[in-house]
Amino acid sequence: MIVVTGGAGFIGSCIVARLNSLGHDDLMVVDHFDGPDDMKRRNIENKHYRQYLDKAEFLEQVRSNRLPRSIRCVIHMGACSSTTGTDPDYYEQNNFQYTRHLAQWCVEHRIPFIYASSAATYGDGSRGYADDEQSLQSLQPLNLYGWSKHKFDLWVMDQGLRDHVVGLKFFNVFGPNEYHKGSMRSVVNKAYPGVASEGAISLFKSYHPDYSDGEQQRDFIYVQDAVDVVLFFMDHPEIHGIYNVGTGTAHSWNELARALFAAVGKAPNIHYIEMPEHLKERYQYFTQATVEKLRSVGFDRPWTSLEDAVRDYVGYLREGSYL
Repeated sequence: MIVVTGGAGFIGSCIVARLNSLGHDDLMVVDHFDGPDDMKRRNIENKHYRQYLDKAEFLEQVRSNRLPRSIRCVIHMGACSSTTGTDPDYYEQNNFQYTRHLAQWCVEHRIPFIYASSAATYGDGSRGYADDEQSLQSLQPLNLYGWSKHKFDLWVMDQGLRDHVVGLKFFNVFGPNEYHKGSMRSVVNKAYPGVASEGAISLFKSYHPDYSDGEQQRDFIYVQDAVDVVLFFMDHPEIHGIYNVGTGTAHSWNELARALFAAVGKAPNIHYIEMPEHLKERYQYFTQATVEKLRSVGFDRPWTSLEDAVRDYVGYLREGSYL
C-alpha cells in the first residue's frame, strides 16, 4: 500500500492520478473535506484507492501505532499551502507537528517517507537557492507558511534524519486539479477566463528598481514534472536528502502571460496594477531552483517547457477537466 496525504489536494491528487495510470490502486488517500461542497472532492472522484481517511483519524492511527505494516511508502503532501495565513498555531500543528509525527513513525518502521517542503523557505532569495545543509541553516522565510516548512527541514537535519527521508522543495507548481485553491491558485488558472473571454490580463507592478513591471521572475514547474520527481524517489528508496523541485530556469510573469495568450490564440494585452500593501514587504522578485543535486542522484527527465506546459494546462481549463 502507498499512502498519499493531501491526496485530494493539488499535487497529491495528481500523484494519485499518475499512480492509477501506472496500475497502482492499492492506495490510502488522506485528506480533510470542509463539508459536502468542498471542491477538493472533485479531485478524487474518479480515482481508484483502497481506503480514504480523514486527516484527524489518520494522525490518531499514526500516534497510536495502528497503521498497517504493509505500507510501501508514505508520500506526505498534506499541509496548509497558503502563504498569507496569520495563525502561527495552525501552521505549527498542521504543517510542523503533523509532519513530525508521521516522519517519526516512518523512520521507526523503516518505511520510505517523502514530504513536501517549499521554495518559500528561501525567503527573498538573497541567500541563494542552494539545497545543501549549510545553506539551509541561514534561510529567512518571508511568511508563516515558509517558516513552518523551514522548521521541519531544520528538524530533519537536527535529528540526523537527512539520510532517512526525502524532502522536496517545490517551486511554482501549476496545472490541473488546483481549482479549489482560491487565492493560492496559479496566475494561469486565475487569468485564463479573462484572457479567453476578454483578451486581457492584469499583473502586479514592480516596486524594485532592478525589475520592470511584469519582469519579476519565478521558476515555474508543471505539475506533471513535479509528480515525475516524487515518483522517482518512491522508486529509488535508497536515495535520501532534501532537494529542490524546479526547472532551474526562471521566467518572468510577462513570459508566462505571453504563453497564455499564445495558448488561447490571442495577441498579448497586459495591464499592470498596484500590488496590495500587505504583499509589498513579503514579495519574492526572483526564484530559481538549483537542480544539480537532483540531477546528480539520477533524475534525468527533461522539463516541460513553459509554453508547452501552459498549452497543455489550457486544454484542461477549457474543458474544466481534471487529471
